[in-house]
Amino acid sequence: MTSPTLTVAASAKNATKKYGKDEGVVYALNNVSVDFYSGQFTAIMGPSGSGKSTLMHCIAGLDELTEGTAVIDNVELSTLSDKNLTQLRREKIGFIFQSFNLVPTLTAEENIRLPLMLGNNKGDEEWIQRVISTVHLNDRLTHRPSELSGGQQQRVAVARALASKPRIILADEPTGNLDSTTGSEILKFMRMAVDELGQTIVMVTHDPVAAAYADRIVFLADGKIAGEMLEPTAEKVLDRMKSLGN
Repeated sequence: MTSPTLTVAASAKNATKKYGKDEGVVYALNNVSVDFYSGQFTAIMGPSGSGKSTLMHCIAGLDELTEGTAVIDNVELSTLSDKNLTQLRREKIGFIFQSFNLVPTLTAEENIRLPLMLGNNKGDEEWIQRVISTVHLNDRLTHRPSELSGGQQQRVAVARALASKPRIILADEPTGNLDSTTGSEILKFMRMAVDELGQTIVMVTHDPVAAAYADRIVFLADGKIAGEMLEPTAEKVLDRMKSLGN
């Protein structure tokens, strides 16, 4: 049972995303209802094509649901104008993508501060410096992405997601392009961000080792919720994924 004291940071209610119509309809999400809690690290897992990334994109307002609702910080995304949705994404959501998505002409520090700069927000300087120190980038702040290793670039991307103290961080296969050592560093930092900085993280992953860093795993199969797991281990996750057909 989930503790009633937990606060919901984001949720999907009866979320449905379908393509085509009549006999040709395909459901990427089929009536999915799930809550993601503040101060918790949640992983979303499932076989390829199960709807993991679709769910994340709809919660982030990057894609629209066909039916149902997506809510961030008690705001129903479908009620927002494009301008207000963009503002909410900038202020409430931190994104970590597999492909880093850094701006090549900006330095590491400028990339980290970019979401704040776009909102004309100086941010909390003490917090920003703590984030930079935590990802061990102090001596790389003037370097551009091309001058950084893949692991350093991903650390910049993680720091950028954290810098504005977002309500929730959404990570889509954040270690997919990294070697196991660097990937482990990033996952340990994300775990620390939850434990020590009180962040809320939702991560899509196919990797049982990565998922084992989470507090909770939500499993999807064929666009539907296929169960949950608390206090996961890589072994337990692997067994569950086999049963889902991955």
